[in-house]
Amino acid sequence: MQSSLTLSLSQSATASTIPKSNYTLNHALRFPPSKHINLRFCGLRREALLGSYSLSRSHSLQNKTLSKKINNAISASLSANGSAPKSFDYDLIIIGAGVGGHGAALHAVEKGLKTAIIEGDVVGGTCVNRGCVPSKALLAVSGRMRELQSDHHMKALGLQIAAAGYDRQGVADHANNLAMKIRNNLTNSMKALGVDILTGFGSILGPQTVRYGKLDDSPGNTVTAKDIIVATGSVPFVPKGIEVDGKTVITSDHALKLESVPDWIAIVGSGYIGLEFSDVYTALGSEVTFIEALDQLMPGFDPEIGKLAQRVLINPRKIDYHTGVFATKITPAENGKPVTIELIDAKTKEPKDTLEVDAALIATGRAPFTKGLGLDNVQVALKNGFVPVDERMQVLNFEGNPVPHLYCIGDSNGKMMLAHAASAQGISVVEQITGRDHVLNHLSIPAACFTHPEISMVGLTEPQAREKAEKEGFEVSVTKTSFKANTKALAENEGEGIAKLIYRPDNGEILGVHIFGLHAADLIHEASNAIALGTRIQDIKFAVHAHPTLSEVLDELFKSAKVKAHVPGPVSEPVAV
Repeated sequence: MQSSLTLSLSQSATASTIPKSNYTLNHALRFPPSKHINLRFCGLRREALLGSYSLSRSHSLQNKTLSKKINNAISASLSANGSAPKSFDYDLIIIGAGVGGHGAALHAVEKGLKTAIIEGDVVGGTCVNRGCVPSKALLAVSGRMRELQSDHHMKALGLQIAAAGYDRQGVADHANNLAMKIRNNLTNSMKALGVDILTGFGSILGPQTVRYGKLDDSPGNTVTAKDIIVATGSVPFVPKGIEVDGKTVITSDHALKLESVPDWIAIVGSGYIGLEFSDVYTALGSEVTFIEALDQLMPGFDPEIGKLAQRVLINPRKIDYHTGVFATKITPAENGKPVTIELIDAKTKEPKDTLEVDAALIATGRAPFTKGLGLDNVQVALKNGFVPVDERMQVLNFEGNPVPHLYCIGDSNGKMMLAHAASAQGISVVEQITGRDHVLNHLSIPAACFTHPEISMVGLTEPQAREKAEKEGFEVSVTKTSFKANTKALAENEGEGIAKLIYRPDNGEILGVHIFGLHAADLIHEASNAIALGTRIQDIKFAVHAHPTLSEVLDELFKSAKVKAHVPGPVSEPVAV
């Protein structure tokens, strides 16, 4: 997942010494629609609408206090922010040591840049510590439990299993230990390559100048760099009216610690975050109630895939749902009383129901962590909390012009809130600052939801493709294949699922691929790489796939597409969103 601004390490920098390198060169919608904001968490890719709730609500009171302190410190230490330094401590400084910052740092070292990364909490950011990594550990457990608990599945394989059980603390330890291992791996890899890790909260003092230090009014340390990358990530978005106590009303950050498994939990938001946690909780014995502001569950998915996923992932399980409603107020459990959730109709705003549950998980997406960055010192204004950037991730000032030598990647720019997107953006930036112009095609970046079975996608949904086709005047075709026809899936007794291809029959351009089924998250990359490389269907049809493997689902998918013969027409240029 995403990089985070507040990161920590055992290595620290003193006020008088700057370390030197050996190298010489960042659901359910709970607000009325009016403005767009990306709410995405690791595998989360969906457009949501923001209305009366301000993104500043996504930052806790603590973050507001810290921002004020940092701004005071910046004001105290800033003398002439309009002048760029004549010499530099580093070629590249990265603020934020999450997956995006880490990827950029490693690529920068490979390119010969003297590089430093600033962090104030833990290396790895949201993805490693509070997102992708620990959540996949929990989902691995839920997958095993779900399989062992299915008598029908086991009998079909000829297996007999006694009643399956689990140790809650052991499951929690598995997630925590995995996060710790990956965090240590990231830290060690940077240190081994000579990346200087500067401990503290980073902020922009002026052109090519960064302050880092403690969260107080002290001046901290000042360092300079030829180029600066902001990679500060995101935090859970908590809408107005919801009181989070971290125990009975929780965000994904709290849920990943698995301090309890409630008998009945309400999940506000049915996007990627909510869907994955519903998989975990129901496998461990909880009953789940979804609260979704839109009229259908899983609004960010291709509608056909979402409909099938609901039939498999929700309807047979201990899950009920309320759609078309906002949770206007959620009160934590206290003194023996349950968590109370007040619902209103999303359209009429009339009171609709009050729920009483054991716990509530707020899965309404992520908001950028961009407060206190000092961007106003270089004439940059946030847009809905996000750092404005162009297609090359270069930060834009008040007038919409690029700020020289300043870039922003990952969740904090809002283009695509996925950990691997942040890393790809970071690599793209490093390519540019080392002399090779590079524009990342965001439509080639895949996303996945790690339920059982999994959901994955790349490119456009069918409605998006048809809207684009209507505007630009071309035809759209759709073809599908089933996992029920795949030998490997049947051998695993996991034949539930489909793959869907959306394409242009005139020139063979792949517009989108959506997969629901066994190991969908692994299968999507053949399609994403084809989009990235501009490979047309008439060419990829000749690719050879091992038999029997799940990859043959994609093989059959591409072979079933009907492209008009001998019709020239280049695939569209990469699109930067």
